[in-house]
Amino acid sequence: MVLKEIDSNQFRDMVRVATHRMGKNAEFVDSLNVFPVPDGDTGTNMNLTIESGAKAVSENPSSSVADLTESLAKGMLMGARGNSGVITSQLFRGFYKATQGMNTINAQELANAFTNGVATAYKAVLKPVEGTILTVARVAAQEGAEKANDTDDVEEVMKAIVEGAKKALKTTPDLLPVLKQVGVVDSGGQGLLFIYEGFLEGILGENFADQYQPDKTEMDEMINATHHQSVQGQLATQDIANGYCTEIMVDLEADVPNKKPFDLDEFRKHLSEIGDSLLAVSDGEVAKVHVHTEHPGEVFKYGSQFGQLGKIKIDNMRIQHETIVNNEEDSQEAVDFAVIAVASGNGIRQLFESEGVNRIISGGQTMNPSTADIVDAIKKSGAKQAIILPNNGNIIMAAKQAAEVSDIPVGIVPTKTISQGLTAMLSFDPDASVEENVEAMTEDLDTVVSGEVTQANRDTKIDDVEVHKDDYLGIIDGSIKVDNPDLVSATVEMIEKMLDDDSEIITIMYGSDANESQANEIVAKLEDKHDDLEFEVHDGGQPVYHFLVSVE
Repeated sequence: MVLKEIDSNQFRDMVRVATHRMGKNAEFVDSLNVFPVPDGDTGTNMNLTIESGAKAVSENPSSSVADLTESLAKGMLMGARGNSGVITSQLFRGFYKATQGMNTINAQELANAFTNGVATAYKAVLKPVEGTILTVARVAAQEGAEKANDTDDVEEVMKAIVEGAKKALKTTPDLLPVLKQVGVVDSGGQGLLFIYEGFLEGILGENFADQYQPDKTEMDEMINATHHQSVQGQLATQDIANGYCTEIMVDLEADVPNKKPFDLDEFRKHLSEIGDSLLAVSDGEVAKVHVHTEHPGEVFKYGSQFGQLGKIKIDNMRIQHETIVNNEEDSQEAVDFAVIAVASGNGIRQLFESEGVNRIISGGQTMNPSTADIVDAIKKSGAKQAIILPNNGNIIMAAKQAAEVSDIPVGIVPTKTISQGLTAMLSFDPDASVEENVEAMTEDLDTVVSGEVTQANRDTKIDDVEVHKDDYLGIIDGSIKVDNPDLVSATVEMIEKMLDDDSEIITIMYGSDANESQANEIVAKLEDKHDDLEFEVHDGGQPVYHFLVSVE
């Protein structure tokens, strides 16, 4: 039977299943991170982005597909995290623009929507790079457009889009040498394929995610449980061992391949081994779970053995914790000109505040704030104009997106590291315009060399460096330059590579996994060889990176 159009109910199904499929595979997408460092978050970012869009769709009762695509686009826009999430949101912004005024969409209109999404996404990226999510989206849309010329069957067009995405994904290592070097496909492209596959499954009704609607009590009660309050009030951010508050609902009556019999006690026992703060309840028909874990994907995978997954929710508690503990947003006075920086670690926050930053958004690597988080910080500043310091390359696009929807003039200084952000603040002038400040602060970014030290989470070879699992990596301006089994030696070696004849000041910020004694040892070793250099040591308190270093 030929399906000639998609109505509102079918579109809801597409979004629901795509969200389920992305959530189920988020951890796998994270694992495709190119660098062997513990900061792969593409899957998490894409999952949170589409989840925000799906929530907006579920709250819209309209029977018009156009209304639902608008809700999806707006929800994804505000929930977008990281470059992959922002690009995905732009794909569906273009999709929405192409479906305005349509109560249903036919095969040709569906193909046109995907094509317009690609055009919108490419425009949003200053320098589009092939071999990324953009390539996968482009080829998929092309395949869909070609199929729409031959058939009016929506299912066939969506199948062509999925096949085009699969074909393009396989080519990404040939287009980006770093992917071939490490032996992976592009993580963002893989995430997009999961979303498109979910759309197809939603249309076909295969491997269908359940449509069970939870009652108003249990899951909401879990979110507000007493243990949440104790976690926020009694732990330091770096002490949160399991950082993702994960919730799922399992329809135990649904048929799934290789379904296993459900036993609540065994279910609880297994989940307790992969997380803490566990709450699991069941009435025999539905199981509802709340758990704190570092691996939400494992929770999804385990739960799916007993039935269809329904409600899925992930919150990054490290971001939540820093926001609550510091209570920055509500306590600070409004200013005419706000400077807003993204940072993690109390010491680093204090450094930014000492240089004149008015507001701090908790976040950074592995915990990218969403567009909505940045917009909220802008609004709460009460300022008439603002400057944003993303301090991470994966946050710049979300910051730009926030600036576009802000009610006041907002400039983005494209800082990719904490060191660049601190240096940029030296040129901030509250009496100058947004444009003048962006220009002056951006000019200073080239005067600082940034270094980061973290621990490898797998063996590989990248940037001509042999990387060994658990060794310490020295990363200079985004490129791995050092691999060493000793933390202090790795940091000293990295700093030596950062120096040139003009180097004068070295700033070392030690994180939650390092200490002042190690930092002083590093300084002592360098002073023996470089008595003309000036050193500053600070307790940054940042996660992931043992040391952040700037050389000026």
